[in-house]
Amino acid sequence: MHSTTQDSLQRFNYLFGETDALYHELALKLGLSDSAMKILYVICDTGEPCLLREICRRSGLSKQTLNSALRKLEEEGTLFLESAGPRSKQVRLTPAGRALADHTAREIIRMENAVFAGWPEQDVQTYLTLTERFLTDLRARGADMGLLP
Repeated sequence: MHSTTQDSLQRFNYLFGETDALYHELALKLGLSDSAMKILYVICDTGEPCLLREICRRSGLSKQTLNSALRKLEEEGTLFLESAGPRSKQVRLTPAGRALADHTAREIIRMENAVFAGWPEQDVQTYLTLTERFLTDLRARGADMGLLP
């Protein structure tokens, strides 16, 4: 691999790790586990009710981790699950869950919006376009190798 490409990949991995660590630190400071924060974030981002499969897809959590975190949040009175059809469930926040989401996940979303609002629109669109391109290209290479459907 060309040294410039390798340097770029190392920088990308560093930034990706630092970003992940920052979200972890924010979740902890706000009194939530990473899993709970991701669940609340997806619900706040997509709205209620939120399909369980949508939370799984958008959060990146494994089904086992998601189910464990949902059970804990349900026991704490943060959310509840309900049927959304014969083979589907959806999640709704309780009033206490909405209050929790307001000062945790929605606060993170406000911070992210403020970051994007501080950037020129062209920079935001370039960032999103390149991020999407990286994801699409990586997914295609994974499929070419038989690692992804």
